[in-house]
Amino acid sequence: MKRKKEHKNKLSATTSRKQSHVELVVSEQVSHRSVASGFDDIRLIHNALPEIALTEVDTSINFLGKHLDVPILISSMTGGYTDAERINGALAILSAKYGAAMGLGSQRQAMESKLFHNSFKIARKENPTGLIFSNIGAVEVARLNSKGKIGKIKMLIDLIEADALIVHLNPLQELLQPEGEPDFRGVINGIEKCVQSLGVPIIAKEVGAGISKEAAKKLIEIGVRVIDVAGAGGTSWAGVEILRQKKKERRKLEPFWDWGNPTVDALLQVRELKKNMTFGLIASGGIRNGIDIAKSIALGADLAGIAKPLISTFMNEGEKELDRIMEELIIQLRYSMFLTGSQNLPALAKQPLQRI
Repeated sequence: MKRKKEHKNKLSATTSRKQSHVELVVSEQVSHRSVASGFDDIRLIHNALPEIALTEVDTSINFLGKHLDVPILISSMTGGYTDAERINGALAILSAKYGAAMGLGSQRQAMESKLFHNSFKIARKENPTGLIFSNIGAVEVARLNSKGKIGKIKMLIDLIEADALIVHLNPLQELLQPEGEPDFRGVINGIEKCVQSLGVPIIAKEVGAGISKEAAKKLIEIGVRVIDVAGAGGTSWAGVEILRQKKKERRKLEPFWDWGNPTVDALLQVRELKKNMTFGLIASGGIRNGIDIAKSIALGADLAGIAKPLISTFMNEGEKELDRIMEELIIQLRYSMFLTGSQNLPALAKQPLQRI
């Protein structure tokens, strides 16, 4: 009886945390304060002789075996509580309509209970053939592997018929989270076991503090197929967790609000590995328009992930406004390609960038 009560309390804590995360991201100023993503410090070089027509610009890409109309990932946001089904449903419809990839929020809650499984399953229901990613935290991966239960993650993948699994690396968030678990022992071994046994590509993703060249190299060497640098400059998950702390605890944690590697710096580091290693690269963290997406591709990324502008728009303005955001992103990307003479994404990837 006691164990059952503890399980309910644990479930309630996980569900409550998922909801509070979204509410804080939407209602509070939780961006990095003194650290910028770096996109404003670089410029695509204007081509006065593009020698292409706008109608010829092709934004499509094949990624992890599926065709995407645009190099955009609707980044992992939420799941595991009542309103998450409505949010993920709207985002899945958006990804299907515009041919973008979609990542779900952490599915840890789905391992604890079936209560909110539909908040995750809705993604595949609304986007039956699209590119959709499962998501679980690195600490959970290490814990399950230590117990010989890494196979339990297969349920999360099967739940949404996922094309790949994101393992999110969040040592800073775990450190600052009131109920966090800052113990990353065994994470590399756990991820390697996922690579070997789960049957889908593994994506390693930070959550706003960036992935360094050294960390990316270790991940690729154990078989990780995709690196999402998720750098500093957008939403500060450190900031989110600081706001969730009691007021008396916040002061000592405030200096960590801006901890992390800016997105552009992380991209520049990790892309160096592409000279000798084959892997997919995703840019996320502070991407706010289609020009940032174009710059990301020119910096070596295959896709650019965006989250905060979409979820804030949906929660504050409604589902119809999501179309406006996506259309603006795609128009800005296509115009950037035209103005650099880039008929397709491989051509854009070869464009030089100028430091401002």
